[in-house]
Amino acid sequence: MKIAPLPEDEAQRLQALRDLCVLDTPPEPAFDALTALAAQLFDMPVALVSLIDESRQWFKSVHGLCLRETRRDAALCTHTIVAPRGRMVIEDTLNDPRFADNPLVVGAPGIRFYAGVTLLNPDGLPLGTFCLIDFKPRSLDLRQLDQLGALAAQAEAQLHLRMRVQQLHALTRELRQQHELLERQRQALQARCEELATEVHVDALTGSGNRRAGEARLGEEFALASRLQLPLSVCLIDVDHFKDVNDSYGHPHGDEVLRRVARLIGEALRASDYVARFGGEEFLVVLPGAEPATARAVAERIRTHVADAHWERPPVLTISAGIASRSSTTTSPEHLLQQADKALYRAKAGGRNRVESGAAPASTHGD
Repeated sequence: MKIAPLPEDEAQRLQALRDLCVLDTPPEPAFDALTALAAQLFDMPVALVSLIDESRQWFKSVHGLCLRETRRDAALCTHTIVAPRGRMVIEDTLNDPRFADNPLVVGAPGIRFYAGVTLLNPDGLPLGTFCLIDFKPRSLDLRQLDQLGALAAQAEAQLHLRMRVQQLHALTRELRQQHELLERQRQALQARCEELATEVHVDALTGSGNRRAGEARLGEEFALASRLQLPLSVCLIDVDHFKDVNDSYGHPHGDEVLRRVARLIGEALRASDYVARFGGEEFLVVLPGAEPATARAVAERIRTHVADAHWERPPVLTISAGIASRSSTTTSPEHLLQQADKALYRAKAGGRNRVESGAAPASTHGD
């Protein structure tokens, strides 16, 4: 028995066969229909789609045999894939010295006739054959050889299609992975943007709005109130004697006092109100829809909420507040703030722990 030489590109050929992911897969109708058609067309008992692995011949489609594979060194198809033009016809194996003592010839299944056409991958590497087998000597004319070549081309096209499907699956997996990566990056970027947006508008120490956010909110509410002729008030709050808190107990404790004051202010506000740290120990409260009397009531509630809280260091803590309400003479948000700031100055000058209005010098206090 003569063993066929290895193709010159055997390593690349085997890799191409592995990449096809077809070895040891179940039968498929597309291949089985071709081998059944070939057996009927040529009146042959056996038709095969044979793939040549490293040490075996494996059949993707088998018509007429109860085998799934054979040894490679005995496979006639190994001669076909290195034959000129990729075709080989053996009319009588017993008359061919290469195969006369081949175990597949002298033993089961007893091959006497063989005709095969090489199946190539898209790069021209031989993967296996489409072949016909009979158990008696036969011959094929040129027309039949062309027909066999046409059927082999269909089997080859199915292998190419399978390879394309494998590539598309791989591409789909890669695209899915890239999409998942991009989605994770998008979510991380969105989260970071939200963090940055929060950092832009939130005071890092107290968690209330910062000055920029407070001024922006006041500008929005002022524009709305002016357009719809709605009430609007503001309240400026200052923590009384806060410098003494820092000097006596240290800045970390002073920071904690500011955080607690911010919480107490928030607890005293209505749902529509907005509080921002305006600078140092000063807070701005925007009061949409609040008439002067309502603004004073909110400010008084804040003042008493802070004054009645339990403080250890210092034992007593109070705030002063100035309120101002939009009127027909209020020209801008800044003008409204100026009125509230003047009222706050009067509250501090008048002894602190009190609320003063920008509209009138009347005051209330907790003394």
